[in-house]
Amino acid sequence: MFRKLRRQVYQIWILKIFRSSMSTDLISVDYEIVGRVQGVFFRKYTQAEGKKLGLVGWVQNTEAGTVQGQLQGPRNKVKDMQEWLTTTGSPKSQIIKAEFKNEMKIESLDHSTFKIVRP
Repeated sequence: MFRKLRRQVYQIWILKIFRSSMSTDLISVDYEIVGRVQGVFFRKYTQAEGKKLGLVGWVQNTEAGTVQGQLQGPRNKVKDMQEWLTTTGSPKSQIIKAEFKNEMKIESLDHSTFKIVRP
C-alpha cells in the first residue's frame, strides 16, 4: 500500500516536471553505450543523471561489456541525457560510441523511476 502511494506521488511529481518543461512531447528511446563502461560506476552515474533530469527508465550491463537501457520523459530532457551519455558518462568511463534506437512518441510512462537492472 505504501509503495503504491509512494509510486503515485513520484509519478505526479514527474508529471509536474513534464508540464513545466519547454517540450511537452513524451518520448522513449533505447540506448547502448560502447567503451570502458563497466567497472567504472557508469550505471550509478547514469541513474543519478536520469533522476536529476526527471527521467524514468533503466540501465544495465550486458555480457558484451556494454551498457544498455531505456530513457523516457520530455523530449528536451531525453535529448539532454543522450548528450550526457555520448560525451560525459562516469568520471572514469571512456565512451567510444553511443547508439540510440527505437525512439518513439509515447502517451504515458512505462516506468515509475530510473533503476539499475542487475542480471
